[in-house]
Amino acid sequence: MSGVGAHRGPVGIVGLGLIGGSLAKALQAVGVAVVATDPVSTEEARAAGLSVVDDVAGLALHRPEIVVLAAPLRAMRTVAGELAEALAGEQGWDPTVTDVGSVKTPVREAVTDAGLADRYVGAHPMSGTERSGFAASSAELMQGIPWAVTCAAAEAGVAGTDPGRLERVLRLVTGPLGGTAAVLTDDLHDEAAALVSHVPHVLANQLLGAVSGAPVRDLALGLAAGSFRDGTRVGFTDPRRTEAMVTENAAWVAPVLRLAARDLERLADDLDSNAPTHWFFDRPDGVRELIGRPAGPRVTGLRPGDGAGGPDVGSDVEVVPLTGDWPAELVGRCAAGAVVIGLEDDKALLR
Repeated sequence: MSGVGAHRGPVGIVGLGLIGGSLAKALQAVGVAVVATDPVSTEEARAAGLSVVDDVAGLALHRPEIVVLAAPLRAMRTVAGELAEALAGEQGWDPTVTDVGSVKTPVREAVTDAGLADRYVGAHPMSGTERSGFAASSAELMQGIPWAVTCAAAEAGVAGTDPGRLERVLRLVTGPLGGTAAVLTDDLHDEAAALVSHVPHVLANQLLGAVSGAPVRDLALGLAAGSFRDGTRVGFTDPRRTEAMVTENAAWVAPVLRLAARDLERLADDLDSNAPTHWFFDRPDGVRELIGRPAGPRVTGLRPGDGAGGPDVGSDVEVVPLTGDWPAELVGRCAAGAVVIGLEDDKALLR
């Protein structure tokens, strides 16, 4: 079974900011029951028709089968501890714990220290805006989007991610949310996110800062058009949120920034000396080609098993049986660029 039918109870969400609120609205829109808690947005969320409890302990009354930690990164240890305390007082409640954090390694450390490692599956919806708070949330932000879903291998004395819990999160992402999932390790996620999310935030802030300190600031802003808008959009994100994201992923962000600084210094030197600069402007050609390819059929929202004959998924779909060490196989496939587009019975479908 896949899709909405795979969820026997509501999804619990701790935190109703931009991402948590959007997730709650997206699940509610497709008929998945949601129960949430947030110390700031309670009244707004109730006015939007969401079921909201006073605190994390209140989630236990609704027995959600998945609890999503959607609090800010700086609060993750606190909410993980609160959830662990609630679980200790409730017999028979066995939820899978996931999150929506943009950095995975520190979140896993927080849930591990709280004693929740055996329940945890990391997740990161690759969607967002420069705005924040429940008022900025929308169901569309979480519908049919790519996700990263992370798992850990077993180590000496430490159990790896429970395959059943990983399957549960994948069914939520690819079923009612209509998304795709790249199954990765935490390190793979954090390295990739540094390149395509965290460093772009830093560079957007740098560009805004350069203009802010320029003597022609007001003139420049009056002339600014599309290139400035596109290059600075994420620079309008809450600075504390961006700072937390970047500092929590410093191990991967710092080396990329040093490389960027070296390249920009070299470019500046070449401009000063009238030397060739094609090395800088031509180097992205490979990525330009990849991004510029015509898009294939949209697969987000595909729900394997729907209809009498199942979906028309095409000949380019790979099948990975959910047997043996299938999480490791998914990590290998997804690290090479594949994504999970759905789960059907006892197999994962990848493209």
